[in-house]
Amino acid sequence: QVQLVESGGGLVQAGGSLRLSCVVSVDILKLNAMEWYRQAPGSQRDMVASMTRYGTTVYADAVKGRFTISRDADKNTVYLQMNSLKPEDTGVYYCKTDGRGYGWGQTWGQGTQVTVSS
Repeated sequence: QVQLVESGGGLVQAGGSLRLSCVVSVDILKLNAMEWYRQAPGSQRDMVASMTRYGTTVYADAVKGRFTISRDADKNTVYLQMNSLKPEDTGVYYCKTDGRGYGWGQTWGQGTQVTVSS
């Protein structure tokens, strides 16, 4: 089974930056995809960024140009660099992996809180 440990959340002023990390317990290059989701209070969980095994990235319109997903295969870690943060970026951020190609299924992290003050 895949295990994920997220870190990097916190409180930041609008315009600031944070980098989230997601340490994965398996070889991330074997995963079909790695994704970051966020869930604001009272809202559904939405995808903000994804990266396939081949490095192809997709971003939600609301974060394009401000957020960057990346990975370090040597550390089995996925990152989400968040710049020019806005109050509407506030929420719990979750890492999600898709390891169905190796029978690992889809796995969610425990979430990390990001709060952006105005």
